[in-house]
Amino acid sequence: MSSKPLYVMLCSGEHEKIQLAAMVASVAAVSDRPVEVFVTMNAVLAFERGKSPAERYSGGHFHEMFKTQNVPDAIELFGQGKMLGEMKMWACSMVLDLKHWDCDKHLTEDLFDGPMGLAKFLADAESGELITI
Repeated sequence: MSSKPLYVMLCSGEHEKIQLAAMVASVAAVSDRPVEVFVTMNAVLAFERGKSPAERYSGGHFHEMFKTQNVPDAIELFGQGKMLGEMKMWACSMVLDLKHWDCDKHLTEDLFDGPMGLAKFLADAESGELITI
């Protein structure tokens, strides 16, 4: 029996929330559950191409602990989920338009499957379970 797809809407730019989304999505994907991640609002900024982890993330108490305790980088976790499981990542087309960004030129290389609108993502999510982080 196949699992319902998991749809993750990532809208926060806080390190802790990006980390949680990466952990949930990658674990689900490597556990044979299809996953689709929609990255929107401030979360998109963390995926800007060329940023170091120090530039990419900001947050609170756990953000500091992630840095000092060598927690795996969220971007790497998303990449592992895509490599080892069935996971797709979409960048919010509205945010890309507002920033005048192209998915292939401005976002983390080889991570995104392309741009997508919110209405399409929500329509697709009706076939599975949706969480918002």
